[in-house]
Amino acid sequence: MRIAVTYDKDQNLKPLDEAELIGIIDDEKKEIEQYENEGIGSKEATMDLILGLDADAIIVKQGFLCPGSYYMSYGRIKYIPAKYSNLKEIQEHYEEIKKLTKEELDEEMYAENEF
Repeated sequence: MRIAVTYDKDQNLKPLDEAELIGIIDDEKKEIEQYENEGIGSKEATMDLILGLDADAIIVKQGFLCPGSYYMSYGRIKYIPAKYSNLKEIQEHYEEIKKLTKEELDEEMYAENEF
């Protein structure tokens, strides 16, 4: 399984449009491939990059996705809601996190907040 995770240079998890880096945790290779996020500033552009990296799933928190990035990925990638805030915690709880994989998300996970 290849799981995407988006984070900054300090390895704190970030929404797709704020992430400086995209990591792909590869179960088979037992390593994390790391890519510069050329789509920074756009959740849809970042999701397009993730889909191009053949990820099977993506780690998300509320607000990480938007309706556009969710619908462009729906059916092409699975989602893993996570309560952790950095890459180290993801690695420490990896087996537990994989069990949370879902085919779809509740709308509040990707809805745009209106103020």
